Amino acid sequence: MAEKKGSLSITSENIFPVIKKWLYSDHDIFYRELISNGCDAITKLKKLNMMGDYALPETYKPRIDILLDDKKKTITVKDNGLGMTEEEVDEYINQIAFSGATDFLEKYKDKANEDQIIGHFGLGFYSAFMVADRVTIDTLSYKDGAKAVHWSCDGGTDYEMGDGDKEGVGTEITLFVNDDCLEFVNEYKAREVVEKYCSFMPYEIYLKNVNAETAYETIDEKDKLDTDTVVETINVPAKTEEKTKDDGTKETVETEPAKIQYKIVKREHPLNDTNPLWNKTPSECTDEEYKAFYRKVFNDYREPLFWIHLNMDYPFRLKGILYFPKIMSEYESVEGTIKLYNNQVFIADNIKEVIPEWLLLLKGVIDCPDLPLNVSRSALQNDGFVTKISEYITKKVADKLTGLCKTDRENYEKYWDDISPFIKYGCLKDEKFLGRMNDYILFKDINDKYLTLPDLLAKEEEKKDEDNVKPEILDADGNPIKTDGAKAEEKKDEEAGEKDERKPVYYVTDTKQQAQYITLFKEQGENAVILDKVIDTSFITQLEQRNPTYKFLRIDSDVTDSLTEDVSEEDLKKETDALTETFRKALGKDNLTVKVSKFKNKDIASMITLGEETRRMADMMKLYSRSNDFDASMFGNDETLTLNANHRMVKYIFRHGKDENTDLFCHELYDLARIMNAPLPPAEMSDFLKRTNDLMLLLTKEESKVKKAEKEAKKAAEE
Repeated sequence: MAEKKGSLSITSENIFPVIKKWLYSDHDIFYRELISNGCDAITKLKKLNMMGDYALPETYKPRIDILLDDKKKTITVKDNGLGMTEEEVDEYINQIAFSGATDFLEKYKDKANEDQIIGHFGLGFYSAFMVADRVTIDTLSYKDGAKAVHWSCDGGTDYEMGDGDKEGVGTEITLFVNDDCLEFVNEYKAREVVEKYCSFMPYEIYLKNVNAETAYETIDEKDKLDTDTVVETINVPAKTEEKTKDDGTKETVETEPAKIQYKIVKREHPLNDTNPLWNKTPSECTDEEYKAFYRKVFNDYREPLFWIHLNMDYPFRLKGILYFPKIMSEYESVEGTIKLYNNQVFIADNIKEVIPEWLLLLKGVIDCPDLPLNVSRSALQNDGFVTKISEYITKKVADKLTGLCKTDRENYEKYWDDISPFIKYGCLKDEKFLGRMNDYILFKDINDKYLTLPDLLAKEEEKKDEDNVKPEILDADGNPIKTDGAKAEEKKDEEAGEKDERKPVYYVTDTKQQAQYITLFKEQGENAVILDKVIDTSFITQLEQRNPTYKFLRIDSDVTDSLTEDVSEEDLKKETDALTETFRKALGKDNLTVKVSKFKNKDIASMITLGEETRRMADMMKLYSRSNDFDASMFGNDETLTLNANHRMVKYIFRHGKDENTDLFCHELYDLARIMNAPLPPAEMSDFLKRTNDLMLLLTKEESKVKKAEKEAKKAAEE
């Protein structure tokens, strides 16, 4: 054909600056675009062969070749796909995006709109101009009688096109790289980029530095292939060893027979895996294959806990594997990577439109050929279709987790401590996920057992039924007598009708700090769950909103009835009034709420309880301020000091009222109760330690007085 010159069919010379600056966020993306275009060309040729419109040679092997020439500063990307005719080059290359060029420039020349470029322009080829001053195309179409075409453009709007000299069907694109981007001609950088974007493309990709010295390798005769280029034949003699026989004589024994080896030009190896694991059905994959794939893709040599293999064909095509990684400690950064592919072409990591935000904590790959991509294949249209994909992924994860809980509870419990951050975060971010997981969330209790919410509530009902079976006391006529305790129970039942009737679930936030409360609960057969992670305060609030029939109460938010003797408030009114006045004066807290009960455990003198709502607010304040100092008065007077009327110290204060030691005892009991609840601030801890030392000295003196009195009494009795 006659040589042809012309201008690209666009109405502005700003097209290439737009492409170079705004079309792609990363310049290395040109490798992906050119290679994926080559893969598309191969796929089309194979389809023509399947339809009978073209006959592939028997020896045909689809492949992409990348040739680097650091001396000429060129990168060549070759494919053996269907190639192009002169007319097709004119249509697909010279007329950028057909008639859409004008609209493209008008809509997307403003950088603010760069993420809105919709993928109907087919501009992948032009990504080459991000790194090249000049680009050439040499192509030969599969069509009978087609002639080779050579095309060249220097990055402006002018091009040259004429007859070419390419042999063999396919296309070669050569980039004459500008000086600012020479790193992409470097073999190691090129390999890194290709492996990043093209590790799982459907056809083998080979990379070669044309200026590199020829590399060789040695193989055994049995491993030789017809395609190997033999440089030298090596006769390896047999290996022998001298051994001593039983009679003491020596003999030479052959340990390895003679063999032939070949020195060959080092075989080329593809950079990619053309059949990734996610393309297989789950039944075809072994556990070791899943683990090996995880190690290869994420460079993480810790074994994942388990995985979910996604495989869907309708209403959209989606395949993938999601891994739940193991967290080594609660302080480890929980940050995952979900790699998104389109027909085995890498698009990006962690695209939140497709992957639910909370699942970005996981690691995995998702391949969805039906994704609506923009022109750069780097972003998505945020439409209803994408939302359906996101919802499907969430549902499959929930199905896997609930299925584990139902059919493999032992392993589910074993995984729980590691996967709970993912699940709790997912419940906070996605109400539908919370709805699916609600009855399958595990809680570790103070007895180291794992229970679901239904398990907890069922046990609470069983305990309540047992507690309600109480023997009746009858009078002479056989009628039940209402004791003071029974009357108190009736009053409590009446008050409960007016108060919050939600079922309580008690929890612990610090097993060491709240150890005494845990001991009390265990002694009375009560249970509590451990919620000691930062996320738990928000998590239980979310659970309560979805499940209005119960409430979470920290183990120190109230003194439960099971911990105290069955005594009414009226029976302790005298002690309560007296001790309230005494403690308020001693502590200088006129608004302190004091409550007196008879604990079943007589060793506990006092306890501080803080209303659940106030305590949660305190946790939020500490989270945002990163401080443990908290004053309950900031949120109103919701602190209660509960005194044990069965304890000797409380009895002493009640009997003696105000004396020289009352203030010391009141402060000591108050701070002991606070320490059970939370650590004291440094200054107050110093005061507490000093006061404790003073108290020990006082008790020592009192003990000495008692012993002296006993000794004198004994002496008097003897006289």
